[in-house]
Amino acid sequence: MATPPDPAALPDSLRPRPPDAAPGRYTGPPRYRSVPRWGLPVGPWRMPAVSFDGDPAGPSTALDRVRWLAGQLVPVLWVVVVMSLVAAAAEVWRYALLLESRSDALSPVAVAWSDAMVWFGGWSSVAAVIAAGLLTISWSLWSYRAAADRAGTRPWRSRRRIIAGWLVPGWNLAAPGSLLAETEHAALGLPADRRPAPSREILVWWVLWAACVLLAGLALVGRFRTGTQALADGVVVHAWADAVAAVAAYRTIRVVRWITGLLEPEPRGPRELLVRTGPVAGAPTPDAPAAGTPLAARTRPAARNLLAARNRLAARPSQSDPVPERAVSDPAPDPAPDPDRRPG
Repeated sequence: MATPPDPAALPDSLRPRPPDAAPGRYTGPPRYRSVPRWGLPVGPWRMPAVSFDGDPAGPSTALDRVRWLAGQLVPVLWVVVVMSLVAAAAEVWRYALLLESRSDALSPVAVAWSDAMVWFGGWSSVAAVIAAGLLTISWSLWSYRAAADRAGTRPWRSRRRIIAGWLVPGWNLAAPGSLLAETEHAALGLPADRRPAPSREILVWWVLWAACVLLAGLALVGRFRTGTQALADGVVVHAWADAVAAVAAYRTIRVVRWITGLLEPEPRGPRELLVRTGPVAGAPTPDAPAAGTPLAARTRPAARNLLAARNRLAARPSQSDPVPERAVSDPAPDPAPDPDRRPG
């Protein structure tokens, strides 16, 4: 615990100054003829927008967009996970009813509940996937730009190219993975002339994304088939598509958090630690112990006996006749032995 030094031991330049005179009478808040136009901006403090080429949408602005989109995207992806699992469970239940219908009649109540779950899970998962897709595309656009600004390079992918890479069938099997690999490469600060090597997190997400696209296309094509077996196969494909979509959405959450964390600025300079703001009553100082502490408790065990003997010797003259003053050259007589003092 840090303690303030003694003011008397400080030089004149470091001694505390006397308090200023008491301020005058309070006359109330300031008055203006019109409403002031100045003031603090609404919201928390943000880093000023500074870019390499003077563009007002600099790295801090792009990073703010990435943070905001990630905060909106992650909850929507969790909704996709839940709704996809509900849709997958509904498809599995429907397939179980199809197997049961081969040998026995089905209950109308069970069929009605199965249809309701399939309808609710299917359409809710589709709506959640559309919302998550729009946010994911926007997040990838701004994260790609923020990573390029962080690395001090110029992004070569245009906005249209990135959007087309997400939406064009066939192209969306490779473009999103390579885009995230380049974003991760730039966010890590690796050399720009080196070929991006995606991490394991990106590779796992890439495989799941490709599986989702293929299963979605297979389920869409299966709708054009007719027949009882085609309907049963469609139920199985939809169940697998919903289950893989739930896993892919969860892995997307991890990728979004991973890349957003890489784009965060590093802390600059040392961090201050406030030890104490003022003196504390009764706090010990380097030269004086705490107030109220017995003197015997503040000394070492080896010196306590000597201290007690000195105190008794110093108190003896006050209990007897006054001792005449002696010359400085005369040696002082040995004190009388104390009967209460024990040897050792």
